[in-house]
This record gives sequence, C-alpha cells and structure tokens, in this order.
Amino acid sequence: MKPKMQPLKQLDETLRALADSDHCVFATSDLAGAVPRCGQLAVLLSRATKAGVLHRICKGIYFFPVREYSSGNLLYHAAARLRAGEFNYLSMESVLSETGVISQMPMNWITLMSSGRSHVIDCGDYGYIEFIHTRQRPEKIAGELTFDTERHLWRASVRQAWRDMKAARRSTELIDKEVLHELV
Repeated sequence: MKPKMQPLKQLDETLRALADSDHCVFATSDLAGAVPRCGQLAVLLSRATKAGVLHRICKGIYFFPVREYSSGNLLYHAAARLRAGEFNYLSMESVLSETGVISQMPMNWITLMSSGRSHVIDCGDYGYIEFIHTRQRPEKIAGELTFDTERHLWRASVRQAWRDMKAARRSTELIDKEVLHELV
C-alpha cells in the first residue's frame, strides 16, 4: 500500500504538473480540487503561502510561480478569476491610458466594468482591481468588445471606454480630446 502524501506536498506536485504560464492564477475552489481529501483547506493554503509554494494575491486568489510567467498580467488574471461568474470587461482608465487618450498611466490599478457590485480589491504589493457595476447587457455592447487572450479578459473599445467613463461620472480632466476624437 502506497503511503499517504502530505497535503502540502500533494498540492505542490499537482500544481507543478498542471500549471503553466497561461494557468497559474487560482481561486481557492480551484485549489480544493488539487487536494480533495484535505479537511482544512484554509490552513493548507496558509502553510503553502508561508512555504513559498503559493503567493496570495488577495482573498481567495493565489499565484503559483512558474518560470515563464509575465507578472505584468497578474492583476488582470486575478480579476478574471475573482469574478469568473460575472460579465466583466476592461474599460475606462485602463483602456484609455493604454491607447494614449489619458496621458497618465495608472500604476498597479486596473478598472473593469462588471455585472457584479462595485468594489475595489486591494491586492497588496500587486496593486488594486476596481470593479464598477454596469447594467449593460453583453449582447448590447458585443460589437465594442474584443477578447484579450494575454490578459484573459474582455476589453472595451475606446468608444465604449469613453461611454463608460461618462456613465460612471468619472473625472475627464486628463482626457486628451484630440486623441479621443481621432480614435472614436
């Protein structure tokens, strides 16, 4: 009979076998499947974090470090896992700053529209994820969205990001109107 493997070692071995550069950010529920007979998952995840097997991004979201992972997308991947059951898309300042419509790039802060509630998630040293509630239906704005495969999220067009900024009554002081009109 094979000896029972310690849960921390089982978790580490399972993640080493399965994680890759596209799949290395996990929700607690994902990790529960790696150690199905573990009765104290929260304790195990705490031990895994202290041992360096996992890095806690925010409540319920963990990163398993893989060599070839580009950490520049970590907040985006965490956002995708946090609200996997909701309609979410990158918008407002995140999209407008990347396209040059806003002159200043928000550092370690991403903004998403979400069918879930509005909330800012503090991800410690990694930054912040801001979800802004929207009632818009996916089928109504589908033509304004593209899927960003690198970030694992839908992304608004400049036109939609501008509409979202106005609808959310965000400050438009940093908007470069000339660049905006060129892109819309």
